Amino acid sequence: MATRSFEGWTCPLPLQNYPTIVMGHGAGGKMMNDLIRHLFAAEFQNPLLRQLADAATVQIEGSRLAFTTDSFVVSPLFFPGGNIGELAVNGTINDLAATGAKPLYLSVGFILEEGLPMETLGRISKSMAQASEQAGVQIAAGDTKVVNRGHGDGIYINTSGIGLIPEQVNIAPNLAKPGDAVLISGSMGDHGIAVMSVREGLKFQTEIQSDTAPLAGMVQDMIAATCDIHCLRDATRGGLAAVLNELAQASQVGIEFEETRVPVRREVMSACEMLGLDPLFIANEGKMVAIVPEQQGDRVLAAMRANQYGREAVIIGHVVKDHAGMVLARTSIGGTRVVDLPAGELLPRIC
Repeated sequence: MATRSFEGWTCPLPLQNYPTIVMGHGAGGKMMNDLIRHLFAAEFQNPLLRQLADAATVQIEGSRLAFTTDSFVVSPLFFPGGNIGELAVNGTINDLAATGAKPLYLSVGFILEEGLPMETLGRISKSMAQASEQAGVQIAAGDTKVVNRGHGDGIYINTSGIGLIPEQVNIAPNLAKPGDAVLISGSMGDHGIAVMSVREGLKFQTEIQSDTAPLAGMVQDMIAATCDIHCLRDATRGGLAAVLNELAQASQVGIEFEETRVPVRREVMSACEMLGLDPLFIANEGKMVAIVPEQQGDRVLAAMRANQYGREAVIIGHVVKDHAGMVLARTSIGGTRVVDLPAGELLPRIC
């Protein structure tokens, strides 16, 4: 493999100043973005990878397939509202759904640490089977490896998936256009705060539950309402801020939204205020961001709200031609602020 030169990079943080990997390189912000673009994408470059979408779109004998893979290292393994097993299934299903695909098959790779209780593995496997059945997909292949005690943190899971994209659907990160409406399917920050509350032993008056959920059915409802959907992305690591920045940069447009329109549960907001966090940067595992032509906004919104996973859906803003590649939020006091990618580590090990 050729040696990469890091000179002349526009981003001053991720790799130039880090001779080794740090936790921030997996946190969904600038550091991970730069690692992917300047190291992985540079080495593995090909037209499919350049899509940098949640799933690659591939043509096979006249059919369009979505293909994706994801790895899950969440700590703790069990958290309010879910566990690493169903999270792995739902996360991969949602990446397929973000292309408009109907998920069909998953593969699962288990990295197990010596000493993991069989009862724990059984609970996780059962939850994966239930999540797969609920989403209408099959786990069709898998692999198991075991590492020495102290080298695996219990269990890591890799899931890959394939799905079929309807012929009339064309959804990609670079298709946002000025005038488009920006929608989100519900409240922000639930998953990240749910995981952190258990990990850090935080107690709240109301238990904060993860929002992990399969969103493919909701996306199919949206497509049934109109095939004219430009972009979809599930807001995981880096939260809403990361997704909007990625879409703005991929489409070379600006995005503006009303901060007060973004739903955040009161207990999540309280936790963020106590911890000094911004809910716009907190991970979700059951929320979709959609960018659609303005004239289709109300129709797509109605389809989202009719689904159990989109009842709190709302239009939060619009795509603009100004400040290409940037995201601006209009605040409650009438000002604006730049919402950039987080620089590095906020909440590690949340998915």
